[in-house]
Amino acid sequence: MEYIDERDVNVFIDGSSLSSPRRGGVGIVFVTEGADGHWREEPYEVAGFTSATNNQMEIQACIEALRAITRGWAPVDVDGYRKVVFWTDSQYLVTGFGSARFSWPGTRWLTRDGNPVANTGQWKELMRLVNRVGRSVDFQWVKGHKNSLFNKRADKLARASAKGDALQGPLDLRKVRRKKTTEKVQRGIVEMLGQQLTVRLVEETDQPDQGLVRFKYEVMTKRSAYFGRVDYVWAERGTPLRAGHTYRVRMNRDTRAPRIVKVLTEVQAQ
Repeated sequence: MEYIDERDVNVFIDGSSLSSPRRGGVGIVFVTEGADGHWREEPYEVAGFTSATNNQMEIQACIEALRAITRGWAPVDVDGYRKVVFWTDSQYLVTGFGSARFSWPGTRWLTRDGNPVANTGQWKELMRLVNRVGRSVDFQWVKGHKNSLFNKRADKLARASAKGDALQGPLDLRKVRRKKTTEKVQRGIVEMLGQQLTVRLVEETDQPDQGLVRFKYEVMTKRSAYFGRVDYVWAERGTPLRAGHTYRVRMNRDTRAPRIVKVLTEVQAQ
């Protein structure tokens, strides 16, 4: 069992993502010490989201809790408490929070590889709300679904949120099409050699903060060693590319930061 300090507002959060169709949910439980000396848990329910990933829901659970606190909607008033502590089983959220606070703003929200930080808009909103709480905000990792009663409560709420009838819209501008190959996406599986490739774009995600669009693509060039492989690549916003279409393109020479540098022609579907 994790150590909970009665001087803090402790918030247990979790995210959930379901497929077919993809939808996500968030779970939030506020935990404080009651007048009788026992822990008091108060759930805060939020409607789920369409087309959401698990990582998006982990961040969004924190955002929704911070919004509740800053807008006076939370079942707990943070005044009189030392700080707000978020408990999460998401390493992605814990490590990402540190980067969002200290590193990414100084790199124009690009990773060390030179690629856009995923879910930039959510990270920015999280940091904006953290700065409005008026209390120190900390994150603590807890092993999921093991010995933490409150983590289990948050997990249950997240799954119920994802399964709810009233869903909010998607959190990013993403267009998805069905793959023709049975291969799963593998980041960096296609080496960037400045080569020409015929690719079919199966997912399109706008990343306006960096002026780029991320594509998940499958290689359609039969003579290529990468035929049928699925990977990610970026292109500048405004490049004439759309999900569900097939193009002959030229790649760059940086596998760590893959880019489509030129669209040669659109290939008609066969």
